Amino acid sequence: MPATARNSGLDPRVDPSREGFTRRCSSPEGQGEDMKIGIIGAGNIGGNLTRRLTALGHDVAVANSRGPETLTALAEETGATPVTVGEAARGAEIVVVTIPLKAVPDLPAGLLDGAADGVAVIDTGNYYPRQRDGRIAEIEDDGLTESRWTERRLGHPVVKAFNGTFAQDILDRPLPAGDPDRMALPVAGDDEAAKRKVRDLIDALGFDTVDAGGLDDSWRQQPGTPVYGLRGGVEAVTKALAEASPERTPDFRG
Repeated sequence: MPATARNSGLDPRVDPSREGFTRRCSSPEGQGEDMKIGIIGAGNIGGNLTRRLTALGHDVAVANSRGPETLTALAEETGATPVTVGEAARGAEIVVVTIPLKAVPDLPAGLLDGAADGVAVIDTGNYYPRQRDGRIAEIEDDGLTESRWTERRLGHPVVKAFNGTFAQDILDRPLPAGDPDRMALPVAGDDEAAKRKVRDLIDALGFDTVDAGGLDDSWRQQPGTPVYGLRGGVEAVTKALAEASPERTPDFRG
């Protein structure tokens, strides 16, 4: 599937006022929670995570590169707090970085200094050298996984998740645990406590998860792999991860 179908900022926004949105987002297990979550990036993935996480009762701060004044509509819709990028992680137990890969080096130094102890950082990013990011030698020549590259620039461990998820599915496809049609998302990372926190959050959002290994194994869920964009359950996702090849497909080489 083309990169533009997922975390590229080109998906049409879903109207959250339509029938079914409130029912799907207001799951009982999320009510009463007040985890502080920072979201950096308010495109399709970031915007829809803001919608879902606020609906689950979390205290969400959201930032983008254009400034909090551009997030008024999203804030009014969801109750999230618009902030600057430098403020997004302040006190946060989970921080979601969902911006183009080429923009990661431009994030402010010390971004995570004010986060809560044990903060889990979710990286949703993908490397699109031809469509958006340009060629990154450390990824293509040195063999770094995309999220390892991001982790080194942030100076903090990251957990790779949501990178192959259609943004609209975050709104449209949550299901209760045990439902045979429930989608599963792969999650990779080295910090087991952070990975557990992320997997629990995804479960509360209405999706199963599959442990995709450490961050050096996260090539199994990068663009062009069988699991990328897969709308399947645990069994299908596990099989797709096992069938992945470390060789980049031509569409995702610079």
